[in-house]
Amino acid sequence: MREKNIIGAKIRNLRQEREMSMEELARASGNTRELIESIENGEIVTSLTPLIKIARALGVRLGTFMDDAPQKGLVVVKKGKSHQVIYFSGEEGQTKESALEFYSLGSPKSDRHMEPFLVDVDIHKEDSYKLSSHEGEEFIYVLNGHLELLYGHEKYQIKEGDSIYYDSVVPHHLHALGENKAKILAVVYTPF
Repeated sequence: MREKNIIGAKIRNLRQEREMSMEELARASGNTRELIESIENGEIVTSLTPLIKIARALGVRLGTFMDDAPQKGLVVVKKGKSHQVIYFSGEEGQTKESALEFYSLGSPKSDRHMEPFLVDVDIHKEDSYKLSSHEGEEFIYVLNGHLELLYGHEKYQIKEGDSIYYDSVVPHHLHALGENKAKILAVVYTPF
């Protein structure tokens, strides 16, 4: 699983640069020390919500975890072939496998305020979903496939060519429906 977790070492480095212990980062981010340690060691595939809380506690943008060689100029990604891939579980309690593969379209631009991604969305095999929330907004445009967004107490189905824009502070969960994965363009904004 370590090869699917490229952000753990970056979190550790940022935490150490700020002379924070794991306990201090856990307390500041509202996560457990065990979760921080597991993320830093690359032992789990986390969901987006704890990462946003960790970024905020460290005083950095979410995209900082994906930056390698930051630059301020423009960024061109040809045909969506980003080499920066982040794997997410899709749920806070599920940490063994990835259900979402985020291909960063904004890295390495270091002064960005939004995070654009191409995302491969797996089919969710369970009937129950744990919703998560975080500060910010999300915009999703479906490139192919069929998705369901659980948003608060509502359900929305969106298909190829559809888009949806929502406040991510409302508990939500996104998953593919049908027989195949879906591919989306997602733009995530989290206030700094």
